[in-house]
Amino acid sequence: MKSSSYEQSKKKAKAIGTRITALACLILVFGCAEMQQVINQLPQTQGVLSQAEIASGLKEALNKGIEKQVVKLTNVDGFYKNELVKILLPEELKKVDKGLRDIGMSKLADEGLKVLNRAAEDAVKTSTPIFVDAIKGMSFTDAKNILLGNDTSATAYLQNSTSTALYGKFNPVIKNSFAKVGADKVWTNIITKYNSIPLVKKVNPDLTDYTTNKAMEGVFKMIAIEEKDIRNNLASRTSDLLKRVFALQDSKQ
Repeated sequence: MKSSSYEQSKKKAKAIGTRITALACLILVFGCAEMQQVINQLPQTQGVLSQAEIASGLKEALNKGIEKQVVKLTNVDGFYKNELVKILLPEELKKVDKGLRDIGMSKLADEGLKVLNRAAEDAVKTSTPIFVDAIKGMSFTDAKNILLGNDTSATAYLQNSTSTALYGKFNPVIKNSFAKVGADKVWTNIITKYNSIPLVKKVNPDLTDYTTNKAMEGVFKMIAIEEKDIRNNLASRTSDLLKRVFALQDSKQ
């Protein structure tokens, strides 16, 4: 019996020794950083968020920003009466605005500003499908970098992923919106009136390009507002997933 117990003990000791040797070999071969990568691929214990869950949480946060903030911009006065994103005149047209007001045409100047914002409100209605595609395409690496980034890292990801497509979509819509909301006629009238003022330097600005870029700026500014709120305000984490994902961010601070 003693001999049998002794043999079993030897076998157990040998097995443990083999595992330790294998682990030591892994450390020597892979190094600490590589070993961590191996560990990361192992099934995670219950209660620990997976990479897929982290990515899902960040996608939910971005979708929340789009649903709660960007949709506001599509309403009448969504741009025009929102001081955070209201489209003002470019530098070259500020003198046009002043010139018109100086000759008693303030109403026309006000209308010119309003129709730029109306066109932006109209264009933003086309943005959601582009955002949805970009959010669906978020990778695990994107998610990790976003989670550990600053207060607007998710917004920056969305901006980098969609700006080219948004411009391509917004620009023709802005151009069509100018006709739809009467901006083209208003601005043709404004420019004609201004250029007829004696001694002024004539202007012919590209308002379609300017309004397109300003509309895009407004969209990302509003998404950033919601992202900051979710990151810094526990009450804004309205789902269990948001609470769990951004708790990881909190623990890194």
